[in-house]
This record gives sequence, C-alpha cells and structure tokens, in this order.
Amino acid sequence: MRERIEKLKQEAKKFEIANKLHLEKFRLEFLSKKGKLNDLFEDFKKVGSDEKRAFGQMLNELKNELEEKFSALTEKMSSSGKTEIEQIDFTLPGEAVALGSRHPLSIVQNQIIEIFKRMGFIISEGPEIEDDWHNFSALNFGENHPARDMQDTFFVDKDFTLRTHTSSVQVRVMQNQKPPIRTISPGRVYRNETVSARANCFFHQVEGLYINQDVSFADLKLTLFQFVEEFFGKGTNVRFRPSYFPFTEPSAEMDIYLGTSSEEDIRLTKGTGWLEILGCGMVDENVLKNCGINPDEFTGYAFGMGIERITMLKYGIKDLRLFFENDKRLLEQFAGIA
Repeated sequence: MRERIEKLKQEAKKFEIANKLHLEKFRLEFLSKKGKLNDLFEDFKKVGSDEKRAFGQMLNELKNELEEKFSALTEKMSSSGKTEIEQIDFTLPGEAVALGSRHPLSIVQNQIIEIFKRMGFIISEGPEIEDDWHNFSALNFGENHPARDMQDTFFVDKDFTLRTHTSSVQVRVMQNQKPPIRTISPGRVYRNETVSARANCFFHQVEGLYINQDVSFADLKLTLFQFVEEFFGKGTNVRFRPSYFPFTEPSAEMDIYLGTSSEEDIRLTKGTGWLEILGCGMVDENVLKNCGINPDEFTGYAFGMGIERITMLKYGIKDLRLFFENDKRLLEQFAGIA
C-alpha cells in the first residue's frame, strides 16, 4: 500500500497541466469516483487494523495535496483568462477575408478582349522590343518617311526599339498566317512623351486587324459601333473624323463626347467636349504587299485604342497618371470586380 501511495504521488507531480483541458483530465484521472485515489481508498478498507492509522494518514495527506493542486490551478486559470484557443467562439460567423483587386487597366483590357472575342477575333501577342522592320518599315514607314516623326521612339540601339504600337504584332501575324485574319493585339507600348493628365511615356493598347475578301470601311464602322455599344452602352455619342496614318488609307479617328460641364472635361478634351479613343482605317496596299498578301485579292481594316483612355471614360477618371501611382485609395475601389 505504501508503494502504491508513493507511486500515485509521483504520477500526480509529473502530470503536466497547461490548460483547462489538461486540468479536467487531471481531475478525472486522480480525483473522480473512478479515479486512482478512490481506488486506493477502496483497497484501504482491506488493510489490517494495525496498519490503518499509518496508511490512513498517508492517504489523507495525498488527497489533500491533490485537491489543493487542483483548486490552485483552477483559480489561476480562471483569473488569468482563457487561452488563445479558448478565446475563439467557433459558433460566431467568421471574419470576412479582404478581397484583392484587379488593376482598373486589367479589368478594362479583359472586358475589351471579351467583346472582340465574341465577334470572332483571336488574341495575338509579340515582343516589346522590336526591330525596325516590324515596328516601322513593314507598316509603310520609309527610312526617311516624315511619319516616323509621329512616333517619339525609345531606341535600344540603332536597329531595335521599344515598340511604339502593337501593330508590329499584326505584321508578324500577316507574315505567318494566310487570310482570312481576324485578330486583336493587346499589350504595353512606349513613346517618349511628356507625362500629363492625357499622356504617359508608356501605356497600353488593343489593336485589331481583319483581312478577307471584300472587306470595306462600312465593316470597320459596324465593328466599332458594336464595340462602343457593348462597352459604353446604347446611345453613346460618337463621331468619326478623317485622319492620317501611314499604314491605313483612308484613315479616321473615333471620338466619344464627354461634354464641357466640368473643368476636368474641358481640360481633358481641350475645350471641345470630344475625346479621341481610337484610330482606324483600311490597311494600306503597301502594308499588305510587305507582309506577302495580295492586295488585289484581299482587303482589310485595322484599329487601335489606348486602354487608359477607355478606362478614363468608363470610370470617370480624369487624370491618366493615377493609373501608375499605385494609390490604394484608387485601387481598393475596384475590389471584387472581375
């Protein structure tokens, strides 16, 4: 009996209690009716009368020690508060996880792509560093052509530049694919321009190309009207103006009416109320020839739009520079928009 009492005392000392779950386990194992201490008291009844006094005193001392330990730890854990796990109420609804947000330019680019994909256009991509042929010469920019001055170019070296438009991707498509061709080329482009509310030295474009037999300017206008209607909504006020591009003839620019009701609109539209969003035209015969396509058999149209301009119109953003400052106050407004 003496050995069993000492053994139980050592077990109780070694029992680690770090939280209330451990404390309850300690109570069940040592102090409950089915616990080890109660088993000893049951066996104590069988001890001879000459040993009862000594063993009884030892059992009572052990019982007091165990009960004092249990009481002290119970009081300590109650006063010190709950453990980290016990502080969690799993019956409460969880805290919402903050959603990340796509950049507004990415949102608009994806929307533009989806609209043209529904019209049958496929996506084509190409390098951002281009050689002179793909960026200029194939697009009817002669070596001394004055139209080269239209492009404020970043030159990597004398033979390579940062592309000034994604038309270079269209050249690659025309060289490697036979008509019919119906493709759009989204991507980043670079021009050495002064940064302002209307322009930046790098920006994003989506350019489109359609080449087939008997393609007309009416097909081009219908495609662009369909795009504007789907993207901006029915009743959007647009206009076409004659323009000039070396790779299209005839050429035009498409404007959307913003109005002059605010100072921002007046500054952005230079007081006219109209903001140009894209250039377009029929693909020049020389461009078709340069890319190995017979202009007597095929015709086509091309268009190109700046994603920044479209995004400004879509969301009423008046300063293009906001897109590149990574201001969380702007970006968080687009959380949850696919």
